Amino acid sequence: MTAIVKREIASYFTSPLGYVFLAVFYGFSGLFLWLGCLRAGQSDMGVVFSMMFFIMMIMIPILTMRTMADDKRQKTDQLTLTSPVSLFGIVAGKFLAAFAVFFCAMLVMIVYALFLAAAVKNSDGTFGWAVFWGNFVGMTLMGGVFISLGIFISNLTENQMIAAVGSIGANIALCMFDVISGYVTNDTVRDLLNNLSVYYKYSEFTIGIFSLKNIVFFLSLIVIFNFLTMRFIERRRWS
Repeated sequence: MTAIVKREIASYFTSPLGYVFLAVFYGFSGLFLWLGCLRAGQSDMGVVFSMMFFIMMIMIPILTMRTMADDKRQKTDQLTLTSPVSLFGIVAGKFLAAFAVFFCAMLVMIVYALFLAAAVKNSDGTFGWAVFWGNFVGMTLMGGVFISLGIFISNLTENQMIAAVGSIGANIALCMFDVISGYVTNDTVRDLLNNLSVYYKYSEFTIGIFSLKNIVFFLSLIVIFNFLTMRFIERRRWS
């Protein structure tokens, strides 16, 4: 698995993809920091995270679109499938590599927070660290869910563009459960959709509420999508 992680991380930065992803993430987050905090004269980074959430929904599919699709297109997946590496090692290695690149992008938020905290302290104010860490942890978990879902979608096709567009659509659908539930009249179905609502659980993090139940929910989604990817690979390995 370690070899796959290293190979995948190296592949992100031997092509423009990794650099473009980081540049776009840093660029938009810096723009939103200026618009939402510096220009407005406030230290609450909630507005930065809320705007970056929608950028992340689009950017992560671009990061994951080649994880499986490119191997299938170049037929190099056969080498991986016949190698002694376990299915868990293949999927976990690709997930951890994509997550590492995403987390490197997320670290800039801590830099912004330290800058704002220092500025607020100089003016005898208080920086809301609880809300910041809630947003940071929530977005990191959501990023993990989007990455595992993106890898699963990428595994279904050998066309990177289809993988990217499909993942964007899947991300949007995943966050629409609570909206859809408002139009459902059946109580059982409505309760099911509300319990599966990803965005509602994420929104609790954004106001500084750390719930073990919500953390387990997001981690479970990551495990489920990676498990489904493993099952599809296993079916292709023996077909």
